[in-house]
Amino acid sequence: MAIDPSPIGFEGFEKRLEITFSHTLTIFKDPTKVQGLRNLTRPQLDSILEPACCTIVAQVSNTEFDSYVLSESSLFVYPLKIILKTCGTTKLLLSIPKILQLATESLSLTVSNVKYSRGSFIFPSYQPAPHRSFTEEVAALNQFFGELNAEAYFIGDPNDRNRDWHIYSATEEISSKNQTDEITVEMCMTGLDKKKAAVFFKKSEEHTDACEMTKMSGISDIIPSHVICDFEFDPCGYSMNGIEDSGYSTVHVTPEDGFSYASYEAMGFDPSSVRFEPLVKRVLKVFGPSEFSVAVTCRGGSKWWALESGDVEGYYCEKVVKQELVSGGCLVYKTYAALDTPTKVTMQCRKEVAEVESEVVVCRCIS
Repeated sequence: MAIDPSPIGFEGFEKRLEITFSHTLTIFKDPTKVQGLRNLTRPQLDSILEPACCTIVAQVSNTEFDSYVLSESSLFVYPLKIILKTCGTTKLLLSIPKILQLATESLSLTVSNVKYSRGSFIFPSYQPAPHRSFTEEVAALNQFFGELNAEAYFIGDPNDRNRDWHIYSATEEISSKNQTDEITVEMCMTGLDKKKAAVFFKKSEEHTDACEMTKMSGISDIIPSHVICDFEFDPCGYSMNGIEDSGYSTVHVTPEDGFSYASYEAMGFDPSSVRFEPLVKRVLKVFGPSEFSVAVTCRGGSKWWALESGDVEGYYCEKVVKQELVSGGCLVYKTYAALDTPTKVTMQCRKEVAEVESEVVVCRCIS
């Protein structure tokens, strides 16, 4: 990825914000508004990204949505949904006012669901406001979405702060009825295999472009049907967005030794043809991390997908935490370590809200 201003290294762990909107019936009377958020112009998208401190570097679209590779991760724009994912020391939550202004004032849309998620930062002390702590992030989110049904959860091991997961969920109406089946997979990988990570460095003697990195690494084989838009950074780092129908996948790599990191995310795929264990194995084949986590958010009747299997060859599953979300969905969070680095962990889930911090909430742990 882009060079980080900190003297230590680049922060690979991303912040991810997903806002889903609903529309009024009048939108159907105006053909120019049927595309909803996709009607936003490039200058308007730039105005969303500017407060977060990132820019668009590449784009690919289809009939369903628009996909943008950013200087720090990715942006996906659907007619009624926007997903912004940023890494480094970006200020993602500062983009919310502009998103809401454009969606509500220009397009007559209203917020129906919100999800914010992230792992544990490698360099937390270098994060700027409002990302200096999860409590601060929740307070910032509640300024805009606190009137909805909102909850925030911290999931992690008190003895290992590197394996935490944070999720904020807000919804206009609490109901699981008529929910469309949808799965979002977020993988965070650290301690990448050095030979595999070397693919994502530009070679001084011969230039290696993003297309070569995609093929050499095996990223193109993870979900082969996806149309890929990729980008390489100087002197190292890599990002890609893959799209197919209404589904996408995205990869971001920080390959430097000492703080190497890679993320993989996929959403909108067919769970009957893309299964948990084979998908994870294909991703691991590309990066060979020493540790990784998988956060699966399931909506509708797709919870079985994440719980079907926890076995991954070469790794052992330390723990699994299942947490029902206020939106009617379910989060399944799994942590893994390579077989040659065994550890014992005890997972716990703590509910964090603006009014009550550190309140213990019951999470069903599946061994």
